[in-house]
Amino acid sequence: MAEACGISYDILSWTDEWYVREETLRAANLVLIDYHQRLPLTPVFGAGTLSSSDGQRFPTRGKSTTARPMSRYFAHEGLSTYTHVTDSHATYGTKVIVATKREAHYVLDEILGNATDLPITEHATDTHGVTLVNFGLFDLLGMQLSPRIRDLGRITLYRPGPRAAAEDRFPHAGPLMTRKANLDLIAEHWDDLLRLAGSLKFGHATASLLVGKLSASGRQNTLAAALKEYGALRRTIYAAKYLSDPDYRRKISRQLNKGESLHALRRDLLYAHEGMIRARQLQDQTEQAWCLTLATNAVIAWTTEYYGLAVEQMRRAGQRIDDEVLAHISPAHSANINFFGAIEVDIDAELAQLGPTGYRPLRVRDTLF
Repeated sequence: MAEACGISYDILSWTDEWYVREETLRAANLVLIDYHQRLPLTPVFGAGTLSSSDGQRFPTRGKSTTARPMSRYFAHEGLSTYTHVTDSHATYGTKVIVATKREAHYVLDEILGNATDLPITEHATDTHGVTLVNFGLFDLLGMQLSPRIRDLGRITLYRPGPRAAAEDRFPHAGPLMTRKANLDLIAEHWDDLLRLAGSLKFGHATASLLVGKLSASGRQNTLAAALKEYGALRRTIYAAKYLSDPDYRRKISRQLNKGESLHALRRDLLYAHEGMIRARQLQDQTEQAWCLTLATNAVIAWTTEYYGLAVEQMRRAGQRIDDEVLAHISPAHSANINFFGAIEVDIDAELAQLGPTGYRPLRVRDTLF
């Protein structure tokens, strides 16, 4: 990097040692997200109330405590980064996890630890992020878990009362509710469930540790059983909404697709060392993951801002561009990034190219006939 950018190795090494760490990278990421949220085009992509999370796997080189062999994804060993993404394409959470661990245990971590001003009320995941414990905790915390569940028709649907009453009230759905929920168990432990949610809300317990313990608890743990019963009820209500509302299904799919597009952008940005993570300690891997998140959000903010300038110029020229159409474009692409070659920046020359507003001039596309 020193040879490519013209900055001495000593300066880069000193900066990395003193300033590149998780807390400073998180703070820098908050600044980028806050700036991105204030751009005129950002509300068109989403209001920031919906987010999603998904794991992305990267190969590693050398021995590491977080690396595991998975022949489906790696030639040797690798790890996962679990990222949280808003509906406006901003990444607000990143966590390095062991690739063989269940992702559902980490869904709540970055949501509860979110230091941004994003008003997240709904969260989407794929099947890997779904457990009955998560369904129950999300509702107790005042949020909606909206996953895309594989083989949704095979899940067990719960009813609150006798089978006959459910079939009389719901002629079509009643016969599908094959199990009666234990409402007495939920009522008996309701205060404990609220205290559990309060401990998570105010940071007295780590969500991933708690979800993992409760998910693995057997029948002897009545609190875990009560939470799973409550989660089963919430999953039944969600399944009814998901199956009956096509617009809702499309909304969840669009959000998960945004996460996949950001996965592709992150993989493009991590081109050094052939996309491998060479750091061996968890702290160093976490710092590298947050550096990648910071670079990703910088690309998103830059692209969103210049998209907005282009749209504004086209509208001034009399072209009609509806917000409903703009909502389907994505700033998560790397076509405008030069990945290779020497990086030589002539600051005075670059500043001279900026217009009176402080932006680079937009490229004018030739008219096509």
